[in-house]
Amino acid sequence: MWQVYLKELLELSRDRKTLMFVILLPILIFPVIFGLLGLVAANVTASAQAEEHKYVIINADKAPTFAEQLFYHKNFKQVATELTEPEALRQAIRGGQFDLAVIIPADFTDGSTELVQSQWTVIYNTAPVLDLIGNYLKDVVKDYSRQLQLARLESVGVTGKQVDAVLEPVQINKVSSAENRENLGEKLGGWIAYLLVPLCFMGCSYPAIDIGAGEKERGTLETLLICPISRSSLVLGKFLTVLTTGLATALITVLSFGGWGYLIGSLAGVDVVAKAMSALGFTDLMLILAMLIPLTMIFASALLSLSIYARSFKEAQNYIGPMSILVFVPLALALLPGVELNWKTALIPMTNISLCIKELVKGTIDMGILSLVIASTVLLAGILIAFCVSWFQREKVLFR
Repeated sequence: MWQVYLKELLELSRDRKTLMFVILLPILIFPVIFGLLGLVAANVTASAQAEEHKYVIINADKAPTFAEQLFYHKNFKQVATELTEPEALRQAIRGGQFDLAVIIPADFTDGSTELVQSQWTVIYNTAPVLDLIGNYLKDVVKDYSRQLQLARLESVGVTGKQVDAVLEPVQINKVSSAENRENLGEKLGGWIAYLLVPLCFMGCSYPAIDIGAGEKERGTLETLLICPISRSSLVLGKFLTVLTTGLATALITVLSFGGWGYLIGSLAGVDVVAKAMSALGFTDLMLILAMLIPLTMIFASALLSLSIYARSFKEAQNYIGPMSILVFVPLALALLPGVELNWKTALIPMTNISLCIKELVKGTIDMGILSLVIASTVLLAGILIAFCVSWFQREKVLFR
């Protein structure tokens, strides 16, 4: 078994594709891709925030204070129009004549002290994810409404501290019972598993295809089968090779992201990575590794079984491709609000690992549930390894 293991590792180390998937992608390409995505996103956001939006305001004379505040806003530019009907204004916005239309009712009075609520109509494109126009307008309306509130309260004799007592009779002072580590873990814990688990799967994929279906395609599988070694030892050697590359990919990627993140964070003055790493002790890291090893064993045995069944490299890719999508489903489930680690979710494969990593980062892990998660994952891995060994014994599978 160990001779097969060393042989497969040596062959994979000579394969440029393997080196690219296991070493080059995690160390250089992934950080560069994510860095470029972050840079593009930052530039797009910055340019969107600096953009000037054209607007029209109907019956501006009814609210001169508001019209003046909107006029001097750095992100708005007033244009003229003869349109007054909402539908006509909507069509003009769709046609690109301007970006925003504010319709003030004709019966509104800026300095009125009457206790009557006024309904204004605002027309703009609400489809963009960054609702910058709506946010800018909301701030202006909030300031203007505050001025009207103060004026109307003053007209009925409410001034000074009485204003706050009327507008906000109860003020909440929140004191969190959670530690800083728990807050950080709640925000980042689930995403750590969302990064690690797919990396383990990806690290297993290419080697599994290469040493299974690839052997068939190259015609070297028959040579291995006539060697004086049992088929069980042969498939276990291949299995250990896939397991090693899967864990190596995850480990290298985490170290790469941690190193790049710490470097960029230090240069940019962002200490999120440092806080996340300081929240995890050596025991926590070992427990995460203890969960990832049997999980990667599940991936390695399942992928190797599919690869052995496939007739060619391409057919194996067709089988394994959809599996990568299935991996994200239980991980996404763990990110949903309200999904917590308990005795039931501890039995859901991959979801339990994600929830456990989240609790470990938070520092609130239940060791009993953690033991159940590790035990159930090891049991499932053992079943799949036994199936893989049995699968490799069948002639109709090896020589389809």
